[in-house]
Amino acid sequence: MKQTFRLGVIINPLAGLGGSVALKGSDGVAQEALARGAEPKAHLRMAQALKVILPYQDKITVVTASGAMGADLVSQMGFAHQVVYQVGETTAAGDTQAAAKALQAAGVDLLLFAGGDGTARDLFEVIIDTQPVLGVPAGVKIHSGVYGITPHASGMVVKQLLDGALVSLMTADVMDIDEAAFRQGVVKARRFGEMQVPAEPRYIQAVKMGGKEVDELVLADIAAEAVKQIEEGLAIMGSGSTVAAVMEELGLDNTLLGVDLVENGELIASDLSAQALVELTANRPCKLVITLIGGQGHILGRGNQQLSPALIRQVGRENIIILATKTKLKALEGRPLIVDSGDPELDSELCGYYKVVTGYHDYVMYQVANPDLVSAT
Repeated sequence: MKQTFRLGVIINPLAGLGGSVALKGSDGVAQEALARGAEPKAHLRMAQALKVILPYQDKITVVTASGAMGADLVSQMGFAHQVVYQVGETTAAGDTQAAAKALQAAGVDLLLFAGGDGTARDLFEVIIDTQPVLGVPAGVKIHSGVYGITPHASGMVVKQLLDGALVSLMTADVMDIDEAAFRQGVVKARRFGEMQVPAEPRYIQAVKMGGKEVDELVLADIAAEAVKQIEEGLAIMGSGSTVAAVMEELGLDNTLLGVDLVENGELIASDLSAQALVELTANRPCKLVITLIGGQGHILGRGNQQLSPALIRQVGRENIIILATKTKLKALEGRPLIVDSGDPELDSELCGYYKVVTGYHDYVMYQVANPDLVSAT
């Protein structure tokens, strides 16, 4: 009898809800996020990963939980599946853990899950040491090293396994932060342990670099150059300490972990949601100022989900200003910058070389080139 690959699938339906509505997380605020108009998107992120392995359907049996935690999606996509855990109308961390236990008991070869750091932390509590897992990034914050760099990249790792490639396993850190402190602009990341993941450096993200940029002179030079480019007109100011230096140069209050709007050097709106950003900048020329996540290289899709695909298309690639210290760029060791907007077509359109602001009248050309998209072409 032909042996099929038993793929465990768990979707945290609440993952990422707080991002687009500027709540900077989803832990404990899911209902507030829904009330603000947030729409569940974790299933769409999982769909991007599973789409990669659709041609392998005859080799796969999906083992999953009922309803929004997996069965609805895999059924819709046509995968043969087995439901081993029943979930009610609403879900909680306990459902993620109970589903994981049931999937392990059913003997899955790989547990593929969609969520954020909170989901990874919940799974860590119940995953046995020998169970390989792989995350599909769907949360607001992704500090852990157990995720693919994009949903498509996670699917590419599964494809390699199905192709019979020699994919080793490595241990990767499970990280999470204090979301209450995060909403106050304070990042307190903590390592909770490690889980086994497929060791494919092109597709698995690095653990986020912590710490504060110590070279204040470099940040001041970057800020001075950026101010020259946005002193007239409308500018969306992304999150992160490098962008915060620009706001300090302008003498404006800054939402360190949110997105603000500046016009002619004056702050006109703070900590905006995705919808508000689209509405406030509609039909108006606008710059978008962003920076990268140290160690990972993401410029979109990590901690700045307020920058929606609709907004990015509205702004236009030519109006994106990327700021980075040369130290952060060198730490990538030649790896490209990454975009994970939630729209694969847009991500592909955004690939290419950008002039990155690295100081006053100082730039470097650096590539945005998602490794998973390059390998798929």
